Amino acid sequence: MIRYSACIELLFAKPGDRFADRIRRAAAAGFDTVEFWHWRNKDLAEIADALTETKVSLAAFVAEPMIWLTDPANHDEFLKGLEASISTARMLAAPILIAQSGNNRPGVPRAEQHQAIVACLSRAADLLHGTGVTLALEPLNDRVDHPGYYLTSTGQGLDIIDEVGRPEIGLLYDIYHSAVMDETVEQAVGGRISHIAHVHLADHPGRHEPGSGSIDWRHRVDWLKAQGYQGLVGLEYSPSGAAPTAYPSTSR
Repeated sequence: MIRYSACIELLFAKPGDRFADRIRRAAAAGFDTVEFWHWRNKDLAEIADALTETKVSLAAFVAEPMIWLTDPANHDEFLKGLEASISTARMLAAPILIAQSGNNRPGVPRAEQHQAIVACLSRAADLLHGTGVTLALEPLNDRVDHPGYYLTSTGQGLDIIDEVGRPEIGLLYDIYHSAVMDETVEQAVGGRISHIAHVHLADHPGRHEPGSGSIDWRHRVDWLKAQGYQGLVGLEYSPSGAAPTAYPSTSR
């Protein structure tokens, strides 16, 4: 059975609320796992208390700072921030940190940028070794949400994971971004399911709840499961109406 994680950056939010209360709302709706984006702008003590109180697990959050890994000049800063992100992940028992490639650098060959990402993630793997935390690289679409983004291909992302060749580094397969880029799950992931560390899900168009658009999301989730994926699917969508009060309706 596939298990779903609620991205409380978008779900269970109320204007002016205390962020930790979103964990309590998610738990009341039946979730046992949540995730969010940035951690430096949040009260970590309150989050830790809410996780303990509700017995909810934290699946993932972003490795900060979010800067271009396509530029080697940023690597030392990223890796310094990664050390702090790893410490926070261990404190909150989160197994996944999320990294993004950053934008394409005009005038710089793509192969050079590709190798810059490989080099940075190889150094990151050394910091992650023995921590129990995996860094998941996330391809995004550049057609709707992230114009100028470098890593838009799931296949290229998996090529980077192959080149790094370390278990500490995996891929975040985002069903929404992949579908916007006209990828099928079979072509995009192929026989490299073992590299998928985490999955995100929203529908298209609109990036709303599953079932609101035209993505064959059930097929994609079922295919991942059939190939042996045993991780979580993070519901990272903007509700088209009120935030859900009862969920997940997608579980089966």
